This record gives sequence, C-alpha cells and structure tokens, in this order.
Amino acid sequence: MHSSLRRTRGVRAEALRDALLLALGPEGTLVVPSFTPENSDTSAVHRARLRGLAPWAHAALRAAMPPFDPTTTPAPGMGVLAETIRTTPGALRSGHPQTSFTALGRAAAATVAGHREDCHLGEHSPLGALYRVRADVLLLGVGFDKCSAFHLAEYRVPRPPRRSYRCVVRDRDRDRPMWWAYEDVVLDDSDFALLGGDFARSGPVATGTVADAPCRLFGLAPAVDFATAWLPSHRGHVQ
Repeated sequence: MHSSLRRTRGVRAEALRDALLLALGPEGTLVVPSFTPENSDTSAVHRARLRGLAPWAHAALRAAMPPFDPTTTPAPGMGVLAETIRTTPGALRSGHPQTSFTALGRAAAATVAGHREDCHLGEHSPLGALYRVRADVLLLGVGFDKCSAFHLAEYRVPRPPRRSYRCVVRDRDRDRPMWWAYEDVVLDDSDFALLGGDFARSGPVATGTVADAPCRLFGLAPAVDFATAWLPSHRGHVQ
C-alpha cells in the first residue's frame, strides 16, 4: 500500500491501519514502503538538501548523517500511515538501507526476508516476494506515480541501465558509521503516471474512496507484467 492522508477528512492513521488489518483478516499481511533516501548522498532528496549550501556545509551535513538501522530509522517521506504501520508492535522491516519495506501480519517474516542490499526493488526484494504470492496493490489517496511495484518491471526488461549508489550504514565490526557504495538498476518513476493510466485502461483496476481520498486496488503481478511489456516501447534508453 502507498498512501496519503491529506484527503481523508481527518481520519486518524491508527484507525485506517486497524480498518485495513480488519479487512485483510488473520490470514492477511499489510505491506508498506519504508524507503530512506535521506541517508544517501546520491539521492535526489540529498541533492535537494544541499541546494544553496556552501561546500563546508555539504561536508558537515554528510558527516552528520546517521547510519541506517532497520529498527529505528524513520521513513518520513512515506507518509503518516506508513510510519504508523512501521512503528506498530509486531511489524517487521526488511534490511535494505535505502528501499526497505515494512510488513504486518501472517506472512510478514516471509515478505521481508532475503532483501539483498544490492537489490533495491528487484527479484531479491519484498516486491519479488509479493509478485510470487500474487499480492494486491492499494493506492490510497495517491496516484500511479507512487506505485513502487512498477519498479520491479525495470529489472525485468532486457539489459536495464545501471548506476552507482552510495549510503551510510553501520560497520558491524567496528560499531561505527561507514559509507557503502554499490551498483544497481536505475530507478525512474518519471513516467509511472502515464504507465499507470495505460494499465488502468487495459486491465481490472477497482476504484473507490476512503473519506474523500480516491483509491485504486489491483493485482501486483498483472501490473508488473504490463509494465514489463510497456517500458521497452516507451523509454528510449531501454533496448
């Protein structure tokens, strides 16, 4: 689920969380993104923070960045509801320092296990696990531009472009922060709104509202399969 509470007429995040868990039932699992671009110096979020700062301030900001800790590091950019779910007792979080997911429910452990640190949103991430169990995607108050499931398709196109990433993690041997660099697929959500519109016109997407917030519900696997076919013909850099 991706969510924004701006249009839910003051409905509390805790009430929405409880309603979602009730709808899922005891066999269901609620999964939300807990992404942390704030602890990377190669992210757009970090570059935005540097605008207008002197070089010495750049260095000071970078030196003060705390390492990722899956048990405590907040994910402020994911919204109040996602953060409420992340901090709910019993919730489990995957270990990727940039693109972790939080799961709450019966299959939480299986969903977040095995998230490789060099795989943001590919087969070895919770998205891959959710694809394999035919999960559903709920967009609550947000559009297709926020649909992270489409990123799994970026790993499945032939020869996806790759780039270097860097973030601060904890050196377990020395118990101190350290910078870690790795290579992974380029993540680009700039055309996800267009992609999602085409998907909605071609497949089953249920729509409704929660308070005044528009919602969409659809299968993750059909969305990823559609995106895997759509991307090569709509992105010039995908061969």
